[in-house]
Amino acid sequence: MKMTERVEKLAEQRQRNEGMGGPERIERQHAKGKLTARERLKLLFDPGTFEELGLLAAHHGNLPDEEQGQPSPADGVITGTGEIDGRPVAAAVYDFTVYGGSIGEIGERKVARLRDIALKSRIPMVWLVDSAGARLDASAGIDPRRIASFADTGYLFREQVVMSGVIPQVAAMVGPGAAGTAYIPGLADFLPMVKGTSSLAIGGPYLVESTVGEKVTEEELGGAKVHNELSGVADAEYPDDATCLAAVREYLGFFPSHCEDKPPRRPTSDPFDRRDEDLLKVVPESPRQAFDMHKVILSLVDDRKFFPMKPRWARNLITGLARIDGYPLGIVANNSMQLGGILDVNAADKAARFINLCDAFNIPLLFLQDVPGFMVGTKVEQQGIIRHGAKMMYATASATVPKFTVVVRKGYGAGYYVMNGRAFEPDLLVAWPGAEIAVMGPEGMVSIAARKVLQSAESPEAAAAMKKELAEGLRPHIRIERTAAMAMVDDVVDPRDTRRLLARALKRTANKRVERPFRRREISPV
Repeated sequence: MKMTERVEKLAEQRQRNEGMGGPERIERQHAKGKLTARERLKLLFDPGTFEELGLLAAHHGNLPDEEQGQPSPADGVITGTGEIDGRPVAAAVYDFTVYGGSIGEIGERKVARLRDIALKSRIPMVWLVDSAGARLDASAGIDPRRIASFADTGYLFREQVVMSGVIPQVAAMVGPGAAGTAYIPGLADFLPMVKGTSSLAIGGPYLVESTVGEKVTEEELGGAKVHNELSGVADAEYPDDATCLAAVREYLGFFPSHCEDKPPRRPTSDPFDRRDEDLLKVVPESPRQAFDMHKVILSLVDDRKFFPMKPRWARNLITGLARIDGYPLGIVANNSMQLGGILDVNAADKAARFINLCDAFNIPLLFLQDVPGFMVGTKVEQQGIIRHGAKMMYATASATVPKFTVVVRKGYGAGYYVMNGRAFEPDLLVAWPGAEIAVMGPEGMVSIAARKVLQSAESPEAAAAMKKELAEGLRPHIRIERTAAMAMVDDVVDPRDTRRLLARALKRTANKRVERPFRRREISPV
């Protein structure tokens, strides 16, 4: 056979494999409101930059003329590298039109190769998960040798852990993911989901029914609503594949390609010293009245753009990414619109995870305080509020990236600590006029210190009036002017100057270095 004939035959085989599972299965994918794996690749990467690896792979390593039954183009997973905003990124895209996107032996060999390339090249890795999980080949019957070979699996999860904190890892759920393909996103840094078409569970509905007798749909078991609102596993929900993939591109834009690099600074036409008059009106006069901290965030950041993380879970705490003067930064902020902004178990977990993420990739942290402290009571104690709160405290104290704290209204108790109070090495600690820093609010102090006096009041009404009077007498002693007079904050600032101060601080701390004592590894709370 001449080389020209060989090349023509190769082109035909490549074309067949690029056709995925064929027109009928592609139509089924579209009928579900989902894009195909190759359509997703085109949206993920800059045009013309994707270079595929392992296109000619097949189930059991069969050649096209040896295949029996369903063909398996690329063995159900497309792997390769491309560019996002001009920077190299590796991607493994599971193809539901081929064996339901399940993980086969050959396909996993391809992804293992890609993980190795991503880690050694120090480039981000993205998984687009649309998969039935580990492949069970019913047509081959029960093969004892293949069952026994399970002992030599699991490398993908160990390798993900090795990659963690070295290169950014994104696992977008653009379809189902069960068992093996559930742990891939579970170990990733960013886990977006698509509403209505994606799901995530350790065991799918059939396994759940056969094991525990519970009849449940994929959506009820692990749909986007479950993991964005109840479990906190997911980081965001998007209406369709295209929006989800655009979010992946945007997310990666905040991060460096690897942990030894700095995050990319993006030019902006938004002046670094812009003053927003609305900041004078955002905090209510009454210390008990809630306000939306999102308004503060949007007023401070470039072009009023904020990329929230886990926005529908633990809503009493806001976490997300933004830029000031082009510098990326992570924002942790209390939200009094939900539970008064108090910190509970979920909020502490949410904060710890986000702080660790930013610290791993050199992204500075901004803490916006309006925190009444940690929640108390038997319910949260039984949930382990101490160990969860310690997790957040550990993350904040461990972070060595530039850290900035703005006390917008109040910082009480251990809430002040974990929101990067003075003892936790803030590179800038400022407060707005009217702010308060104290072990607790004046009402709480009066309730404890004057308990006997309040109990001796003639009536509940008299006790309430007495408590209010005593609290008002204490309030001047915890106001920020007193704290500033003791040099416990760097400054009390006009809210309109906050953006300028943060921009200057970001520039000043661009080369920050912190030396810690040697240790084999941390022993963080769980």
